[in-house]
Amino acid sequence: MRPNIVSEAGLQTRMGQWWEGIPVLTSSVVVVCGVIYLVCLLVGYDSFAEVCFWPSAVISRFQVYRIFTSILFHGSLLHVLFNMLALVPLGSELERIMGSVRLLYIIALLAISSALFHLLIALLVAHNPFHPSPYFMDECAIGFSGILFSMIVIETSLSGAQTRSVFGLFNVPATWYALILLVVFQLVMTNVSLLGHLCGILSGFACTYGLFNVLIPGTSFFSAIESSSYLSTCVRRPKFIMCTGGNGAGYLPTHSNQTVTSSGVLSGNIWENLSSWMPQRENSAQPVADDTRFPGRGRTLTSQTSTGNQDSTLQARLLSGSESPERISAPAAIGGERSLTGRQSAVDTTAGATRPLGQQGSIPSDEKVQKLVAMGFEKTQVEVALAAAEGDLNVAVEILSQQG
Repeated sequence: MRPNIVSEAGLQTRMGQWWEGIPVLTSSVVVVCGVIYLVCLLVGYDSFAEVCFWPSAVISRFQVYRIFTSILFHGSLLHVLFNMLALVPLGSELERIMGSVRLLYIIALLAISSALFHLLIALLVAHNPFHPSPYFMDECAIGFSGILFSMIVIETSLSGAQTRSVFGLFNVPATWYALILLVVFQLVMTNVSLLGHLCGILSGFACTYGLFNVLIPGTSFFSAIESSSYLSTCVRRPKFIMCTGGNGAGYLPTHSNQTVTSSGVLSGNIWENLSSWMPQRENSAQPVADDTRFPGRGRTLTSQTSTGNQDSTLQARLLSGSESPERISAPAAIGGERSLTGRQSAVDTTAGATRPLGQQGSIPSDEKVQKLVAMGFEKTQVEVALAAAEGDLNVAVEILSQQG
């Protein structure tokens, strides 16, 4: 029976959109780990004795390369599949916050620090005077899960959540989330490296508490790397996240609780430092000061009539000595400064027409008159202009300027 082409195309489209939404570094790690496992599967390589993290070999033979090869190789299909599916959401969020180059540096730093913690604990357990045990010195650890536990600690610290759900079964305090996951994995799965995962957690806590501050360079360092010609092709890719221009839509939620005690990756609170790596929209909290070169108040299109119509209306009022019919019957303007409460009666209109112009509207104050007189206008014209402008200095200046 012919398969359903529409459903296959829909699934393929969804998978393509999902893959395109993963930033470049996270997707590259997934591809590298998957290709390495497939090559090992095809050539029949399954001993991993030369690539795993083996404390005895690292110390006795100084095989430092194991620090990095151990996180790229995996022991089984479920091993690599589970680790990469866990990496995609964690790595994508952190990469959008930090940038692709910076996250690569952080991963390398976490791998080295986890390896050092691993060596230190293995040596202490093997050579302690109470009960020496060389078990951890001969343990061969492999897989990306140690880095994943470090990312879990960092992501939990960034999210500001008070609780976390363990596989949707129960909630635990966010501080203990990674440690409880470690216990669950040890109870559910066999042949899992306890020390490898524990050292990843310790490395993540060391990063969030600012113990690696001196080891992480500033933004200019990563920006210089991104601007180099060697990365020009990679930087132009849409999935590449710049160090100073991360995707704003991808940031993790923050919290403003001041009781958080963890310090930042660089200095201070971790989120305050990581959020500084993203572009911020600046909102001015104070109004812009008036420019003396452009006197007057700005008007919106819906607040008042155009300047030409207003000037002609004012001139007509000055010449006729009465208010314009359009002025009286016009409805209140949207957002305007003054509004008419209603239409005046015919008697009031007639009385207003015979009333002297200086008595119409509001009586101009002496302070406004003195200001305009000081500008060089005659006092009589100033009083008439202020009465016509209903006390508005800016409109009065326009009237006097047109008369002059």
